[in-house]
Amino acid sequence: MAATAVAAVSFSLPSAPRGLGPRRRRRRVPSLLRAASTAAPPSPDLSIQLSPRASPPAPANGASTAAGPPVAASFARDRAEDLQAEARAMARAAGATVYSPELLAARYGSRPFKVALRAAEVLSKLGAFGVKLLLDERSGDSSSAKRRARAVELRTILTRLGPTFVKIGQGLSTRPDLCPAEYLEELAELQDSLPTFPDEEAFACIERELGFPLDSIYSTISPSPIAAASLGQVYKARLKYSGKLVAVKVQRPGIEDAIGLDFYLLRGLGFLINKYVDIVTSDVVALMDEFARRVFQELNYVQEGQNARRFKKLYADKQDVLVPDIFWDYTSAKVLTMEWIEGVKLNQQAAIESQGLKVLDLVNIGIQCSLRQLLEYGYFHADPHPGNILATPEGKLAFLDFGMMSETPEDARVAIIGHVVHLVNRDYEAMARDYYALDFLEPDVDVSPIVPALKNFFDDALNATVSELNFKTIVDGLGAVLYQYPFNVPAYYALILRSLTVLEGLALYADPDFKVLAASYPYFAKRLLTDPNPYLRDALIELLFKDGRFRWNRLENLLVQGRQDREFAAKDALQPVLKLLLGPDGEELRVLVVKEAVRVTEAITIGTLIDSYNSAPEFLKPLISSGNPAGPFKFSEAEREQMMELRDQVFRVWGLLRSSNNFDPSLLQPIVQVLQEPEARVLGSRVAGGVTQRLAARLLQQLLRTPPAPGSS
Repeated sequence: MAATAVAAVSFSLPSAPRGLGPRRRRRRVPSLLRAASTAAPPSPDLSIQLSPRASPPAPANGASTAAGPPVAASFARDRAEDLQAEARAMARAAGATVYSPELLAARYGSRPFKVALRAAEVLSKLGAFGVKLLLDERSGDSSSAKRRARAVELRTILTRLGPTFVKIGQGLSTRPDLCPAEYLEELAELQDSLPTFPDEEAFACIERELGFPLDSIYSTISPSPIAAASLGQVYKARLKYSGKLVAVKVQRPGIEDAIGLDFYLLRGLGFLINKYVDIVTSDVVALMDEFARRVFQELNYVQEGQNARRFKKLYADKQDVLVPDIFWDYTSAKVLTMEWIEGVKLNQQAAIESQGLKVLDLVNIGIQCSLRQLLEYGYFHADPHPGNILATPEGKLAFLDFGMMSETPEDARVAIIGHVVHLVNRDYEAMARDYYALDFLEPDVDVSPIVPALKNFFDDALNATVSELNFKTIVDGLGAVLYQYPFNVPAYYALILRSLTVLEGLALYADPDFKVLAASYPYFAKRLLTDPNPYLRDALIELLFKDGRFRWNRLENLLVQGRQDREFAAKDALQPVLKLLLGPDGEELRVLVVKEAVRVTEAITIGTLIDSYNSAPEFLKPLISSGNPAGPFKFSEAEREQMMELRDQVFRVWGLLRSSNNFDPSLLQPIVQVLQEPEARVLGSRVAGGVTQRLAARLLQQLLRTPPAPGSS
């Protein structure tokens, strides 16, 4: 099944655009779009064939599209023209409505009768549905048929209540851990199968917004929408000037008033919760304002186009991520024209596998892209429901609908990664302190009472490994802690939770045992090993030097996981900690490294001697060991095993580094250069001295120690 973008909108006074005609030449990119099986192809019997009337004016320079200048000059010209077209689109959207509480108060504060009617409508519909569910539970009627009937009823209620409640239903449709299968299937219809508004109104809106007759813009356009969502509906068309297939999204009429009234009511409910519900410690009004601001941004299609452009620049550099182009000359406040994307929704497993694709491979692409969004650049898609993420026939993941976007503050990005490290270390005091950096707590709040609550939850949860935890388990556990203490959850965090829970919900369609954290490990490992950020560097040191002893098994695991990330480079993994080690602030680390270097040298030296003895001919062994059946070394079995295991771990780590992609010994040249500095020579002397003392002590111990009995430990 094919789907297209159904994104955001805006409100502006219509203005006649300039330069809507053929542009000199767009970037030469291969077309990724073909007619979708469910969409009307541009043929006389299934599409409206438009006869030309007045055509939009040609570009000011009058250049023809038949021939083009050299590539470099053409690209520069195309870029300049694209920016000019975007500026014209911004001018058309200059009157778009921007959310503000004052605007809602001014609009609805003097209309109590309308507000009361809407409140009564919402409460009566949802209240009656809740009573029916309660009666079903008391009667013991929980059959699949009954659940299906209730799911259909809920979908109908949310649809009739309008776009605000449709968005709530869209979120629920991706949570198989919250809703039965019957509800998931019915609520999924809210993603792009909503009731449509009259085509005549949509076509009139296009002409009014763009300022030209429909037939002068498109050579064909589908007679009815190929998808309809909460804020608008989408048509498939072919641009007249270039012949390109495009998706044309048109805003629902009267939607601004409907959404504004709902948010006025929800904001009032938030005031009541803040005042009377003590168990909720977050500022509900602030959360409502943030959500409303995002939705009103979705009501500005020019803003959405700019969001798409920025998203594409940041993330579509990866070969498996696709973001559609925006056609600015055909975009305004209430009309968005973008590249047509053919694809299958990510929750349609059978359709995806019929194309030879694997759902979990696509989900993993989505997870890696989402981690880059949330933790690398901080600019993320806050509404990734299945209708907005498509699997293309080429195996790419296409992101659509860029109306609702958000940003993670830079301090919070690294704090989240550090939080995971502290979770692995079960360092609950550090976890509690992380909430300052995450802006959950004011600096003057004492975190000591929070530590036992974190310990009580995670000690039970971490009986399994961290990678076996699902995201919902962590959210629920932290939620219980948040409710008990004076946390103020920032709005960006709520959108992150929404984004990740939706992603996990999509993954659970394909694999009920899927764990987002396990799939995220390669990214976290790469960032910890290679990122020069001081916070992450210190988090890595905490992870590896737990309780003053270097954890080679953790370094080995990080390398194993990090190598699964395409961008991991072994040479980069050697730099951040090394620079601190030899820097002016690295004395504490140098002490730890000297101790570990001595321990490793001893293990390698003695391990090599043990291997040499074991490989010696049998007739020589009694001579070497002076007749001692336990061998020449007076170690207990436990000591011997510890040294051999340490040596083997070191060799495995080195093997992982050597076998990394594009590994070359010359990559170690920066380290060699650093080791030639005076600080490194001093460090080397300390290591050599420590090794000499340790081996001398070990030799004296061997001379004075009574040999252990064979097989003793």
